[in-house]
Amino acid sequence: MGPALVAGPGFRRVLGPADKRQPYNHRGSDDRGWIVFEVGEFPRVWDFAVQVFLPMSESSPSPFALLQARIAYTFRDPTWLERAVTHPSLLQDRPEVTESNQRMEFLGDAVLQLVLTEALFNLFPAEREGMLSKRRATLANGPFLTRLAREIGLDVCLQLGASEESTGGRERASNLEDAFEALAGALYLDSDFATARRVLLAIYGDLPARLEGTDMSENPKGRLQELIQATQGNNALRYDVSGITGEDHAREYEVQVYLHDRALGSGRGPSKKLAEEAAARVALAHLESEE
Repeated sequence: MGPALVAGPGFRRVLGPADKRQPYNHRGSDDRGWIVFEVGEFPRVWDFAVQVFLPMSESSPSPFALLQARIAYTFRDPTWLERAVTHPSLLQDRPEVTESNQRMEFLGDAVLQLVLTEALFNLFPAEREGMLSKRRATLANGPFLTRLAREIGLDVCLQLGASEESTGGRERASNLEDAFEALAGALYLDSDFATARRVLLAIYGDLPARLEGTDMSENPKGRLQELIQATQGNNALRYDVSGITGEDHAREYEVQVYLHDRALGSGRGPSKKLAEEAAARVALAHLESEE
């Protein structure tokens, strides 16, 4: 077995060798009774050796402990992490839980946007703002965040109500996307921007490599931004939520996209990002029909 995460009495020790891409898969216990995790494929590049020490219980590590090991960050206040993975449906089943991850998702979206904006600005010094915006939109769209959430094991950590769990909520893309943004907010609240940036960029890994594996033409918001920015500037588009329907655990958002004060299209979706993408598709079709 290759490099491993090994747990000894009282503490777990996370070993992250440089240049390894790795999740930690529970492989049982060794002859000392220590819990051993074998390194497997994980699309995140460790740019330095990491050693993290976490309190250890007698039982196997919890999903929360494994998540913190994977992102190489231990929350000082675990309630931030708990809130980041608390779906609104849980509040119906457990009245003692008073807040879901929706507000933290709002904060995390802004944190993630700034992290990616700064990183892309530094990585591509010769590119204009239109292409940078397109790259950022690709890295922050719903499907991409859902993929990252699954890679780090956020799906296992989601706290869902019974109804949402029984209808496939743990695999629902909008839930995973929201939880990843909320995690970004939780990291910022538990530490500072510099730490949140380090952890989030480590989750993404090599940004150029990530971008090579995506089809930016499938990103309607990026395509619309590139089309408009050439003649109207960087801030000509805006997306406004015009309506929210459904229960907390099954919301549907309606979003309008505007060019200055002119409505270009509207879209619906189970998350704001998906509704924005739907609105952008309508706007693109509308603009193409005018040509």
